[in-house]
Amino acid sequence: MSYTNLLFDLDGTLTDPKLGITKSVQYALAKMNIVVDSLDDLDIFIGPPLRVSFKDYYQFDEAKIEAAVDYYREYFSVTGLFENAVFPGVREILDRLSHDPRMRLFIATSKPEIYAKQILDHYELSSYFEYICGSELDGARSAKAEIIGYLMETYDLQPEQTVMIGDRKHDIIGAQQQKIDSIAVGFGYGSEEELRLAEPTHIVNSVEELNHFLTLDHIQPV
Repeated sequence: MSYTNLLFDLDGTLTDPKLGITKSVQYALAKMNIVVDSLDDLDIFIGPPLRVSFKDYYQFDEAKIEAAVDYYREYFSVTGLFENAVFPGVREILDRLSHDPRMRLFIATSKPEIYAKQILDHYELSSYFEYICGSELDGARSAKAEIIGYLMETYDLQPEQTVMIGDRKHDIIGAQQQKIDSIAVGFGYGSEEELRLAEPTHIVNSVEELNHFLTLDHIQPV
């Protein structure tokens, strides 16, 4: 394979976190006296850094952002963390790849690292990855480019052998900023338009397509 270093996003790529994330945001907004009845309206929070989303979608200032994040974690750290599910077929992909001596697997998520590890431990996925890299609770290292850069420097990953796999434009843009290729997955929470406008190196539309793509002996960019 052309790619031997696989960086996987977590939310919307390996697992479906909708219920936990949206209920946590709904809880936080209610604490801020903002009522959102439909969880579907909060899908936009799945993927990007939480602080960025509160600023972009609700125009919160810094004080309100920190308050909202604290409220979010009141729910998420106890309940929302495990209102999650592994996408069917993902475990089989990871199991196969992890037994290939050529492959190195990593998590690159904007979710706080402590939560990412808890989720992956809970679903017995942690052992597939050489390192699980996320943001700090204080918001440090939350941009996807920072996370990718940290993994590349720390683990001496060569750009031409490294690919970022994710479902939102932030994954694609982060990869571009670090000069590596990207695989956009269309079964997560990024719309088709969002992903195409971000110009990923490759696009797959299902877990089955991703499995086939990562089975090919030679991968050529489209």
